[in-house]
Amino acid sequence: MIPRLFASRSLRPWHNCKAKIEVSINLSIRLKNSTEIEKIRVAGRIVRKVLDTLGQLAVPGVKTEDLNAEAERICLESGAECLFKGVPGHGTAGPFPGSICSSINEELVHGIPSGRKVADGDILSVDFGVRLDGWCADAAETFLIGDVSEAVRHLVDVTRESLALAVGMIAPGMKWNTVAGAMQEYIEGEGFSVVREFVGHGIGRQMWEDPKVPNFASDLPGHDFDLVEGMVIAVEPMVNMGSPAVHYGKDGWAVITDDLLPSAHFEHTLAVRADKVDVLTEAS
Repeated sequence: MIPRLFASRSLRPWHNCKAKIEVSINLSIRLKNSTEIEKIRVAGRIVRKVLDTLGQLAVPGVKTEDLNAEAERICLESGAECLFKGVPGHGTAGPFPGSICSSINEELVHGIPSGRKVADGDILSVDFGVRLDGWCADAAETFLIGDVSEAVRHLVDVTRESLALAVGMIAPGMKWNTVAGAMQEYIEGEGFSVVREFVGHGIGRQMWEDPKVPNFASDLPGHDFDLVEGMVIAVEPMVNMGSPAVHYGKDGWAVITDDLLPSAHFEHTLAVRADKVDVLTEAS
């Protein structure tokens, strides 16, 4: 998202003083104990309920503002806070007005819910997060709307599978670049591109914590780190059908592919355990 407010997803602040920044990032990663991870899981169940519900409602003709209203209803009835609503914008962009990010076709992320109706053949990426009892969880899915072309369906499948690939690889002691490089190799091997301007992030008490979690092998400061027990991260591959280049739209929020070809996005909140990776935003 936006560098000033969503620094954990932006690459731009991390250019100078490599050694100093790497030490600072390593020291600032907040590990969670089993009790804290379980609290994040409870928040994650609300996120999962919302995404599963919206997946059923995401049919041709539905308005994204109606999906937003349903997400907010479920969240508030569950006693949680919608993480995205009211987040300040950058530049002339005002606070984010929605509880979900609803991004259609060439919109990568941060689409604002509106009266726009999704149409047959569209893809709709929904990103949603909550805070419950002081702990955050965050996830995203890309939904197929009606009769989607085989090429676009393949894009969505590859993006989903790249996240599954990461989940299958994560283990204590592994370098993140090993996982991210495998994701990148798989995605590019299928003929698609990995977005560079936005990455995943640590999560816990705050929606964005260290470390930065790229979906590609990177030698930028802080982008490679040791996976250790107690680390909780939001891994979120963002994959374009064409060029990886993106830009902000006119509203200052929606991020759009430069070539206007479709983009897909999946995300899970994951905890690194001693013997496995624990997916905190999957169906129970």
